[in-house]
Amino acid sequence: MSRPITPELVLTGYMRGAFPMCDPDSGRVEWFTCDPRALVPLDERFRVAQSLSRVVRSGRFQVRVDTAFEEVMANCASDRGADNRNWIGPEITAVYNELHRLGFAHSVEAWRDGKLVGGLYGVALKGAFFGESMFSVRGAGTDASKVCLVHLVDRLRRGGFVICDSQYANDHMSRFGVYEVAAKEYLSLLEDAVETDARWDIEGDPLQGR
Repeated sequence: MSRPITPELVLTGYMRGAFPMCDPDSGRVEWFTCDPRALVPLDERFRVAQSLSRVVRSGRFQVRVDTAFEEVMANCASDRGADNRNWIGPEITAVYNELHRLGFAHSVEAWRDGKLVGGLYGVALKGAFFGESMFSVRGAGTDASKVCLVHLVDRLRRGGFVICDSQYANDHMSRFGVYEVAAKEYLSLLEDAVETDARWDIEGDPLQGR
């Protein structure tokens, strides 16, 4: 019998380089590591296309933080095709909602005309942010998750975070400059990150309303 997933277990897993995912067919929660590991750069290597930069500055979306965490998770927990099955089962949903209540899990949300049209969520632990999933509503939410990522990186930079873990690389994330490091190097970076005091709660949003 597998060990029940708890907030404490998830945080311990992150500190050891592991993360939980739910099998989309059986519903069983399993633990994963990956080598290489994908990281979102928090320095000048982070790239934002000019077209996206214009969307960020336009104010098309109102970006909020931690106002609809459960709703963001619910939107992320859906099958998006044969190559992107839903790995966010009920156990994972419950434990991350609890992590949010405990102040570890966070969401960045894009709103338009009073409706949530995109967002992302992850876990902040000392100087490390572990990105988990993102979504956009087709049509009204075009570019919404990308805008949330830009705001996330800005917040992590201002808060003094060391790493932003993206787990696996893909073509979508590579456009932002996401890069890969060997597992051994990742664990070294992670060790430094969890010894760093960073702040998630940063006042103001210099990207909003430009």
